[in-house]
Amino acid sequence: MTIKDIVATIKNSFPNISSVYFVGCGASQADLYVAKYFLIRNAKRLRTDLITANEFNYDPPKNLGSESIVVACSLGGTTPETVAAAKMARESGSPVICLTNDESSPLAQNGDYVIVHGFHESYSAKMQKLTKALTLAVEILQQYEGYEDYELMLEGTEKIYELIDASIPFVKPLAQKFALECKDEPFIYVMGSGPSQMVAYTFSSFILMEMQWINSASFSTGEFFHGPFELVDRNVPYLLLMNDGNTRYMDSRALEFLERFGAKTTVVDAKDYGLGSTISEKVKDYFNPILIDGILRVYGEELAKARNHPLTQRRYMWKIHY
Repeated sequence: MTIKDIVATIKNSFPNISSVYFVGCGASQADLYVAKYFLIRNAKRLRTDLITANEFNYDPPKNLGSESIVVACSLGGTTPETVAAAKMARESGSPVICLTNDESSPLAQNGDYVIVHGFHESYSAKMQKLTKALTLAVEILQQYEGYEDYELMLEGTEKIYELIDASIPFVKPLAQKFALECKDEPFIYVMGSGPSQMVAYTFSSFILMEMQWINSASFSTGEFFHGPFELVDRNVPYLLLMNDGNTRYMDSRALEFLERFGAKTTVVDAKDYGLGSTISEKVKDYFNPILIDGILRVYGEELAKARNHPLTQRRYMWKIHY
């Protein structure tokens, strides 16, 4: 069943949907952010929220039920908190859509509809989760309210994968430079804005902290000048993600400040990889995080090589009960 068919089936049985809740943990929760961001910016009636799974379980929204769609996401479909959230939402009467790489997983078995995404096949496949979540949000908006740029968004979802894969050869030397310069740093700050803010969070929390055991913090470039900029100093390492879109001014302002005080700044700029010439100006904002996150996978891999610390190495995860 296609995403369009899934939403049409839900609308036929649940015509009075007023809320869409995106639920997940860790990177899978962060991957849903662009879908939430899109709906907040474009929906006139639909409410939406992004909730970490256990918070959803222990403190669920009051209107959970026949007027809310729940989208639950887990890469392998085995995250206990997310499986429990899907089960609870389904029992409450909400239609539940599960987004996972494994159609036979516990998560899939606890949902009403399953959207299967790729992951291991290529760099662009790793971005299918974000792209399909965004496509789902677009389809929900189109069918429940109507959306004037619907066709442009669908065109963008067809073009973004090719753009990511075409960018990888240009990314590798830049990622290697970042890795060599930052492999011995005890901490690295990561910044982004708008739809890419949670990409900064993902790289900080999961690539640097979880997979590389490097201290890190992430924040919006819009919040940078309201506290975090006090730690800027010469040679302090920052990874700055720059959008090609509405919030670019905030990214540029942060870059000017970092350069002004000699911070060790690495920039990953969607403009450098042709986002604006590939996807319509009217909708390109929502494809920034997909392109940037795809590119950052290479940065993570090269950092792991330079530090001789595989991305699969863990201290606690999968090893002890917690």
